[in-house]
Amino acid sequence: MKHYSDLEYLQLSKGKRFGYRVASFFTGIPKALWNFVKKIGNILKNAGLAVANEAKDIVSTFVQGDWKTKVSYLVMGFGCLARGQILRGLLFLLFEAVFIGYMIITGGYYLSMLPSLGKVGPHTEYNAILDVDVPVHGDNSFKILLYGVLTIFFIIAFVYTWRVNVKQNKIAEQILKSGKKLKSGKDDLRSLVDDQFHKTLLALPSIGILIFTVMPIVFMILVAFTNYSSINDGYETNLFHWVGFKNFETIFSWDVGGVNYAATFGEILTWTLLWAFFATFTNYFLGILVAMMINKKGIHLKKVWRTILIMTIAIPQFISLLYVSKMFTLNGLFNGLLLDLGITKQAVDFWGNTDNSGLLARIMVIIINIWIGIPYLMLIATGILMNIPADLYESAKIDGASGWKQFSKITLPYMLFITGPYLLTSFTGNMNNFNVIYLLTGGGPTNAVRSGASGSVGFTDLLITWLFKITTSGSSDKGSEYYLASVIGILVFLVVSIISLIVYGLLPSVKNEEDFQ
Repeated sequence: MKHYSDLEYLQLSKGKRFGYRVASFFTGIPKALWNFVKKIGNILKNAGLAVANEAKDIVSTFVQGDWKTKVSYLVMGFGCLARGQILRGLLFLLFEAVFIGYMIITGGYYLSMLPSLGKVGPHTEYNAILDVDVPVHGDNSFKILLYGVLTIFFIIAFVYTWRVNVKQNKIAEQILKSGKKLKSGKDDLRSLVDDQFHKTLLALPSIGILIFTVMPIVFMILVAFTNYSSINDGYETNLFHWVGFKNFETIFSWDVGGVNYAATFGEILTWTLLWAFFATFTNYFLGILVAMMINKKGIHLKKVWRTILIMTIAIPQFISLLYVSKMFTLNGLFNGLLLDLGITKQAVDFWGNTDNSGLLARIMVIIINIWIGIPYLMLIATGILMNIPADLYESAKIDGASGWKQFSKITLPYMLFITGPYLLTSFTGNMNNFNVIYLLTGGGPTNAVRSGASGSVGFTDLLITWLFKITTSGSSDKGSEYYLASVIGILVFLVVSIISLIVYGLLPSVKNEEDFQ
């Protein structure tokens, strides 16, 4: 593609400018991907160098350190205790004692069972007293995987704490050699509510994120490499075990037992991206338009119009969407109105349950989503529009700019600059918009060609609703296939991450941050 200079670009016609921008966007995607790969490579390189430097520092600290420091390599906190830093020393020693006790009592067992995820499954044993075979539960694969992940995180925390312990000994030696006094326990406590108060505040949220966000994500990723399902639940029915990349091979295979998983995934992914695009930009531009109409001089009852629109936000989506879905059924209110007015001679199948086309159902969910989304955008746009300097419009009018010129050259660039990050998060949010799709259509109408795959695949199913169906209904012979849902969850994360990283780098609020300062 030919690249134009700024002067050559300004000399192009409007159509050619638009085409050039579109072509630049798509031709820039491979470069953005390559830059992303290079960044990952640099991160890995820097991580490797950091590990090497840490290892070098650990060795040099041991060689050059005194006997107190050397003992601290085995007994954490010993150096702090020996140098009078009682509080630090006791905390290090207590953490090491808890870690050793956990590994002996529980952690060691779960870590040793992690490669197999259990050896003895549920079975029956003869009970001589009752003179019958009674069910006996063996290992618990789910518990082994969960506590195995927890143990690995605990080991990482221990290694990090051990490294901090070594650093503290090195720093303490340097301070004493310089003739200065070490901090006491009171000084440490005072520091936690003074110059180190930010660490005190962030400690609890950080632990919460680690336990309730990071660990579940790691657990979900690991499930994708097992055969965990309702039939192999790991305890009540059968143990589950590692299967490697078999589940990923399934989702990308063109023929698995007569089912084309790759085509099913591709079709749902395509519709998910189309839905996210239309759901985002129809709401965005129509929301701006409504805000401009209400804010326009001469419009009366502005508060009334805003209140009416906000009412759709106040009503829970669970109620409004279910009600709207019933309004457009074959015997619903809307079809009754069309028949009574003579507009149609027979009921219109808005949800496509009889003709199994899916096109009208897809159009309907996009239109109804506009009704739901416009009020949010109207409120956001109203606040931004009020902050655009009025003299810009006055100058444009003096220069003879039309209403469209004012919108395209002043309003829209300003809106895009301010709301660019919101557009990105809205797009990614719509890719996972479970409520609108599931409450309106339940993913239907059924896609007969693709429903051989896990779950009952529908024409309006997004990846997130398909994932939900796989975990709740699944197939008749395999039950709820949690492992397949985990694979889809990982793929959704990858798709959303790649799109977000690429688009984020192209946003004007990121590229031209200084322009509006």
